[in-house]
Amino acid sequence: MAWQAPVVGHRPSPGGGRRVTIRGRIVGLAHNDADLVEFLRRAGLDEADISLDDPHLVEWRGGRAHHWEAA
Repeated sequence: MAWQAPVVGHRPSPGGGRRVTIRGRIVGLAHNDADLVEFLRRAGLDEADISLDDPHLVEWRGGRAHHWEAA
C-alpha cells in the first residue's frame, strides 16, 4: 500500500469548503486555513508543529493548496 499523508483536504465542495480527513476519519468541513488548523489542534497536534504546506502532513486533493471555493 502506498504511503499517504495523515491529513487530507479533499476537493472543494460545490458550496465551498473542503472535507477534511485525519488518518482516514472525517473530522469536518473546513472553509479556510484556520478551520483546518483547528481540526489538527483538536486531533492533538501542537500549533507550532502544524505546517499546512508540508506534504508529509497534508495532502491537498482536487485543487490548489489553500483554495477553499469550488471551481
